[in-house]
Amino acid sequence: MDKSKEKTNVMRILDQKKVPYQSYCYAETAAVSGVDVAKVLGQDPAQVFKTLVTESGKGGHFVFVIPVGEELDLKKAAKAVGEKSISMLKSKELLPLTGYIHGGCSPIGMKKVFPTVIHASAESLPTMIFSAGKIGYQVEVAPSDLQKILRLSFADIIV
Repeated sequence: MDKSKEKTNVMRILDQKKVPYQSYCYAETAAVSGVDVAKVLGQDPAQVFKTLVTESGKGGHFVFVIPVGEELDLKKAAKAVGEKSISMLKSKELLPLTGYIHGGCSPIGMKKVFPTVIHASAESLPTMIFSAGKIGYQVEVAPSDLQKILRLSFADIIV
């Protein structure tokens, strides 16, 4: 089967919600980091985003989507979701909580819908690229269209 024609659950959800998107496959490359993925796709790393899952001390979970070359500021992120503090979710807890593995986590299609904060830079972009829910696959979507699928907000959440 041609890997570039493979549909992920994220793509099926976008189809179902009639959200236009472009899909990319980099499965046949050696790209590992988000910056590598942006290079392989010929895209500006500021337009390619990674999905990070956090937890609060009270047991709440939050999703943050930031440019691949940036680092999440946990203090700013906690403030954005009204928490005193948050920490990164442990890798082994990611799959049972979200249904995704590290490196293939998408803000769309998690087992539950969690409050999602996207870095403010995405608001001014015509489209943003992020994981399609499987390592080797990305989707490009207009940030405004994501609001049809996710409970999201935009904030300055990077270091």
